[in-house]
Amino acid sequence: MAVDYTVIVVYLAGMLAMGWWGMRRARSKSEFLVAGRRLGPTMYSGTMAAIVLGGASTIGGVGLGYQYGLSGAWMVFTIGLGLLALSVFFSARIARLKVYTVSEMLDLRYGGRAGVISGVVMWAYTLMLAVTSTIAYATIFDVLFDMNRTLAIVLGGSIVVAYSTLGGMWSITLTDMVQFVVKTIGVLLLLLPIAVVKAGGFGEMRDALPTSYFDPLGIGGETIFTYVLIYTFGMLIGQDIWQRVFTARSDTTARWGGTVAGTYCLVYALAGAVIGTAAKVLYPDLANADDAFATIVKDELPMGVRGLVLAAALAAVMSTSSGALIACATVANNDIWSRLRGRTGAGGDHDEVRGNRAFILIMGLAVIGTAIALNNVVEALTVAYNLLVGGLLVPILGGLLWKRGTAQGALAAVTVGGLAVIGLMAGYGILANEPVYYGLLSSLAVYVAVSLATPATDAAVLAAWRERLAGRAPEPAAVPVPAPR
Repeated sequence: MAVDYTVIVVYLAGMLAMGWWGMRRARSKSEFLVAGRRLGPTMYSGTMAAIVLGGASTIGGVGLGYQYGLSGAWMVFTIGLGLLALSVFFSARIARLKVYTVSEMLDLRYGGRAGVISGVVMWAYTLMLAVTSTIAYATIFDVLFDMNRTLAIVLGGSIVVAYSTLGGMWSITLTDMVQFVVKTIGVLLLLLPIAVVKAGGFGEMRDALPTSYFDPLGIGGETIFTYVLIYTFGMLIGQDIWQRVFTARSDTTARWGGTVAGTYCLVYALAGAVIGTAAKVLYPDLANADDAFATIVKDELPMGVRGLVLAAALAAVMSTSSGALIACATVANNDIWSRLRGRTGAGGDHDEVRGNRAFILIMGLAVIGTAIALNNVVEALTVAYNLLVGGLLVPILGGLLWKRGTAQGALAAVTVGGLAVIGLMAGYGILANEPVYYGLLSSLAVYVAVSLATPATDAAVLAAWRERLAGRAPEPAAVPVPAPR
């Protein structure tokens, strides 16, 4: 394993080096949080694909392929569909808003009264997303070094916190580009063909497995529908995704770069399912389907290649973890802490980069501590997406699509939808489908009813909103800080 260890160590050292390089570019709030809104199509596509394809998409996607066959691709496939929908229908308008958070968008649309409550819901979502990604380090480092779970979480989490704190979005963008290349080579170009060949080719796989493994709908229609509700719609409104849209250099970059990334996700989804199906042929009796990825990598790949593919899995986890971490810290600082203190913008000699850097460090420590305390990744991720979709989908899309929606309707939708999801999860169970179904319906009903029963949004607010959507309103000036020496 010496060669494999060397590959991993070099990879991790490179992540830290890029964090240090990114620190020298992050001299303003815009540079630190959204990379100066300067990413071109290539970097935008790579980083967007990197953040949405995390440990759940890689390790979990292979596990679903092991359990259900080709239909196991649906979870990651719906993520790709959501990214395509976001890119084609909404990304240009989102990029033109020149904001930093989803809650800022809600304030612009509804008149400045939706920020804190929506910020709390979004913060809970991004925190749990970062936690679930951080827990995944334990699986990878266990395969690599037979490492204690807590130590693995601390090691992996500390590296992500370090480079994210140093350079913000610039560091994360640079590392995500490397992670995108490593994932493409490791999973698509190496593991996929090797797994199929080791399993005897597609003909042998068909002979060895039940017909249901090759049924595109074998995982079940209700499961597919739930994936669409949670992941497709979740891609439309998550702070971690929007913050990447804010980095786009232009409307065209946001639209076409996101479309390329979404298409890549569809390919990645099918690849994971095929790898999992091949693993089922090779190891039909694994106790846990999520062990399929680590098992096939450890047993079937030659040294060096094995290290690269494990680095690809590590890259998948780190890209999602760092994206969720900076999103969590941005929401905590800009939407919650700054509002509670009564400070909503830059002022004087206030060092906003230093403040955001401190919040990334604080949130990173909280993520590592929570990851150590929790065991069930699936439940944590389900809670996160249920709260996001049940509480925020309706007021966000309603604000973009329905001009009659009001601030009172938005606040009612966030509150009722969020509480309904929490109550239904307590009644039906966290992993049940009903909480997100009924929570979303209750949020929609309350939003429409309360909006129609209250005065329409002030015309001046709507006029300012239309100016921002058209890209005619300038971004507030950022306060630069001295370059590090």
